[in-house]
Amino acid sequence: MAAEMLHFHEMGFDDRLLKAVADLGWSQPTLIQEKAIPLALEGKDLLARARTGSGKTAAYAIPVIQRILASKQSVREQEVRALILVPTKELGQQVQAMMRQLTAYCSRDVRVADITGKADLSAQRPILMEKPDVVVGTPSRVLAHLSAQNLVLHSSLEMLVVDEADLLFSFGFEADLKNLLCHLPKIYQSFLMSATLTEDVQALKELLLHNPVILKLQGSQLPDSSQLQQYGLKCEEEDKFLLIYTLLKLSLVQGKTLVFVGAVDRSYRLKLFLEQFGIPACVLNSELPVQSRCHIITQFNQGFYDYIIATDEQSLADPAAAPPPTAGKGKKKKKNTDKGGRAKDKEYGVSRGVDFQNVSNVINFDFPMTVESYIHRVGRTARADNPGTALSFISHTEIGVLSEVEDALTGDTSDCVLKPYEFKMDEIEGFRYRCRDAMRSVTKQAVKEARLKEIKQELLNSEKLKTYFEDNPRDLQLLRHDKDLHPAVIKPHLRNVPDYLIPETLKGVVNPLSNRRKKKKMVKSKPDGVIKSSFKNIQGKNPLKSFRYSAGRNRKDTPVKS
Repeated sequence: MAAEMLHFHEMGFDDRLLKAVADLGWSQPTLIQEKAIPLALEGKDLLARARTGSGKTAAYAIPVIQRILASKQSVREQEVRALILVPTKELGQQVQAMMRQLTAYCSRDVRVADITGKADLSAQRPILMEKPDVVVGTPSRVLAHLSAQNLVLHSSLEMLVVDEADLLFSFGFEADLKNLLCHLPKIYQSFLMSATLTEDVQALKELLLHNPVILKLQGSQLPDSSQLQQYGLKCEEEDKFLLIYTLLKLSLVQGKTLVFVGAVDRSYRLKLFLEQFGIPACVLNSELPVQSRCHIITQFNQGFYDYIIATDEQSLADPAAAPPPTAGKGKKKKKNTDKGGRAKDKEYGVSRGVDFQNVSNVINFDFPMTVESYIHRVGRTARADNPGTALSFISHTEIGVLSEVEDALTGDTSDCVLKPYEFKMDEIEGFRYRCRDAMRSVTKQAVKEARLKEIKQELLNSEKLKTYFEDNPRDLQLLRHDKDLHPAVIKPHLRNVPDYLIPETLKGVVNPLSNRRKKKKMVKSKPDGVIKSSFKNIQGKNPLKSFRYSAGRNRKDTPVKS
């Protein structure tokens, strides 16, 4: 018989830490936590590979907190004892949030500082002068503070954690990491956490670890087919737009959905295309300010939005990778702005690291350019024990990468392969003219205007997020990121789906027109007097001619009061 799994209370933790773990609703550790935590508490260096959503963050956060609490019983001097390096600002905020939850009952004894943000070094200096027990940051930001002598680690550091280690090198942190090591003591405990064991991770292992225990948990880097359904559909450019329109408009895809595209221009083009049909979606990319990105993710997790269109910027890490055919120009521009301007935030990553909660579906609108990118994109769904679905659109130019992905996944387990998505394209052929009609409105100029408008708006939101919303948290809930951008001409008739267009096989499942009528009836029943149309949203509309008089009979019997 297999050995019974350890419970958290059997691991010898401090009572305050156990209470915080209980508050999070964790009774048993995940596989990575069960294996890694006891080794970490013994003082061993660890290299752990476990798939996304397996609980890697808590696997190092719990032993870090436990060791600090134990050392505080004998050593009273306040020092920085643990450094957690992350590749992105979003992941830094996520790690800090996890650490704060776990230190809820010992926050005075274990203080955590996140220095990943864009604040000036001088603004973060007072935080570091207080010598927090744990510092979370990107390698470049930590190195900047070390160089400015705001942070001193050579005598106090006891633990170093490198989270999402396989991403650090691809984000260009190799030189920063090597320079950072000069500021560390000769002896410290190290943890390397990664979803994949690449050559870069092996190089990091040689640099940081001393006789490490290597944990390669779960042969598959993705859940098996009982938890994660993976589908592929071979289609060309126009069919991609036709499919995404019908899948979302007919509610064939249900639940929170991440749609991945290959370039920033593509994300805005797809957003504008969906706007034509009254389908709201958020855009998430490296050009948006970090406060806005984190707020979008938070609201998505809270259920404010159903759809996020994301770019994972994976191709930027691989200059040799060819961009999608329709987005070639946009991609080249992105690389130029990355070198010469400040448009792109290099410490950004959506496909991995960022914790999207309860994602039901991942749609690869543009197929990823590497196997690692596919694994990390699809790893956003089917996290922990939740089910999930991944659907990939594959054009003829992407067949080569598809073969690599299938080989890699089949190598892990025969379950993990992309099944063909059984979809009869001829049944949705009636929607094609609507699709073309919408695509004609989404011109290059419209995409350019949308991109500028969105970034300007989010910069304003970002300033509000930093200042105004600190004093007015209720207003923060009202700030939305999925509003129509409107540079493309919106054609009202495209918002509704006539009954005759719905395929016979789907009529029992979905009837958007009847649902829409029900909603309208509900709205009509509320007011008793004059019902005005929303003429404020229509420029040039005469307000005197834009209302309906619905209570005429009652009006005759009612005396006019002056």
